[in-house]
Amino acid sequence: MKNFRELLSYDRVYVFDGAVGTRLYDKGVYINRSYDELNLLSPKLVREVHEEYIAAGAEIIETNSFGATRHKLRPYGIEDKLAEINRAAAQIAREAAGEDIYVAGAMGPLGIRIEPFGPTSFDEARDLFKEQAEALLEGGVDLFVLETFSELPVIEQAIRAIRELCDLPIIAQMAIQMDGNTTFGTTPEAIAKELDRLDADVIGLNCGMGPNHVLNALEKMRPLTEKPLSAQPNAGLPRDVQGRQFYMGSPEYMAEFSRRFVQAGAKFVGGCCGTTPTHIKLIADGVRSISPRQSSSFIHSQPAEARDLTAENVTVVPAEDRSRWAAKVARGEFVTSVEVLPPKGRDAQATLDSIRLLKDADVDAVNIPDGPRAQTRMSALATAVLVKEQIGIEPVLHYCCRDRNLLGMMSDLLGASALGVNNLLIITGDPPKMGPYPDATAVFDIDSIGLTNMANKLNHGLDLGNNPIGKPTAFSIGVGVNPGAVNLDEEIRRFEWKVEAGAEYAITQPVFDTEQLRTFLKKIAHVRIPIVAGIWPLVSYRNAEFLHNEVPGVNVTQDILERMRIASEKGKDEAREAGIAIARESLLEVRDIIAGVQVSAPFGNVKYALQVFEVLKED
Repeated sequence: MKNFRELLSYDRVYVFDGAVGTRLYDKGVYINRSYDELNLLSPKLVREVHEEYIAAGAEIIETNSFGATRHKLRPYGIEDKLAEINRAAAQIAREAAGEDIYVAGAMGPLGIRIEPFGPTSFDEARDLFKEQAEALLEGGVDLFVLETFSELPVIEQAIRAIRELCDLPIIAQMAIQMDGNTTFGTTPEAIAKELDRLDADVIGLNCGMGPNHVLNALEKMRPLTEKPLSAQPNAGLPRDVQGRQFYMGSPEYMAEFSRRFVQAGAKFVGGCCGTTPTHIKLIADGVRSISPRQSSSFIHSQPAEARDLTAENVTVVPAEDRSRWAAKVARGEFVTSVEVLPPKGRDAQATLDSIRLLKDADVDAVNIPDGPRAQTRMSALATAVLVKEQIGIEPVLHYCCRDRNLLGMMSDLLGASALGVNNLLIITGDPPKMGPYPDATAVFDIDSIGLTNMANKLNHGLDLGNNPIGKPTAFSIGVGVNPGAVNLDEEIRRFEWKVEAGAEYAITQPVFDTEQLRTFLKKIAHVRIPIVAGIWPLVSYRNAEFLHNEVPGVNVTQDILERMRIASEKGKDEAREAGIAIARESLLEVRDIIAGVQVSAPFGNVKYALQVFEVLKED
């Protein structure tokens, strides 16, 4: 094996492994255990994780020693085994790696505050790092990875400790938060300058808020150092679900960002919390296309469990093959749909008869809301199945998080897929207090971001815990977005997270202010997916007032309110005609910037919606 330092001068990209802790957790190790002690108690299990990542394409694996410092081992009463634990961590990784894979000694923060903000001195901190690094050296590591540090003075002591022991290469990585800085306010620019000064061999970021934030920070760091850069983000944003952390970034999304990391100057890419062998395989495949590498004749045996989780055993259904709706969206063709509420009772005949008109008019799909305004209606899924089977038009199923726990949502989605309902519009759902049963409770185990992630994982043959489900689902995943949100910055952040979680298209709230929509689309250009505009034909001035004043995020302009007021004074027919005319005008004004249109059928009357579509034939 070549000296790792020689790699720093080569013009190619190298792939790290993913989260060791995540895989150990997936394999049944409870979080109240010391994962580092598993090096002594379950070495075969630890080696199995390393082998999974190597089989997935990792060229550098990290030892299972992130928390193996004296202070972090003390709560488990095993601090006296520190040297033994770290030596074993390196030896296990070396056995799995053989001669073709590099082993990085993983070291994390001490878990205690150092001067001037704590009682531990710089010298004491350095000694604590040194005893861990010394044991990892004895175990046979090729380099060191310092990761998930938030304070520059702390990582400085770790670097100094290693330098006092050896001249092995050091990859120094900090963790940033939502604002792009560390928890102590250190900017990416300051990180790059200081780690360069401290003579780390590679400078980078890991953990944190997911790949999008890491990319933004990496782009700020690149001009300030000539050192190679590294990026090992979490698999998206973590979501707490009853005490368990689920990560929202799909393997495909992480692979896409790995290519962007390389384009931004990263030479080493991999994953942190939430990443699995599936993530690493797609990352390796992704960077290989822009960083050719020599083939190796060395082949590791792959554990059965790893094979079950690898992408080659899951044929992801291409977007254009999931449904006719998905195909048109994927090809960039303009799509049309009408929103029709499910029936209030068990008899769906009247609703189906109205939807049949949409089929005859060649509308692409019918959108079926899921308990809008917290009203009690027939199940949206049941309605969608009736529509699909009896009418033949494709349903777009609205599915909300409000009414079902995590297990129920997983079951529903698997059932929807089995029944051939493949088009989803994922929403959080209106709170029960808006409806006729205000004392009803909401569940909200996860929000629309988490549900998007769930659907995306199912599309890749995995449940939320990254366990195989067999044949993957084939959902076309849509999300809601509100260009008129009161807190627009928060709306944009949530939209970014939805795209990160796997959203493939979005449908807006009803649009009456077309300039507002144009402004919003410019603001989300950096994460743009196909946007379908919601258009609502008004039927009266009272209808317009209600939407403007009582539906959050809907902004009916004063000009439209005045037009509807004047028309309503003349009569119901005049008001309805004015509403249809306004809807047509709005559609024409945004036709050039949207991927499609969803027209609401006011009070279930699809004839009004179809009249709006007539303007497309004239255009």
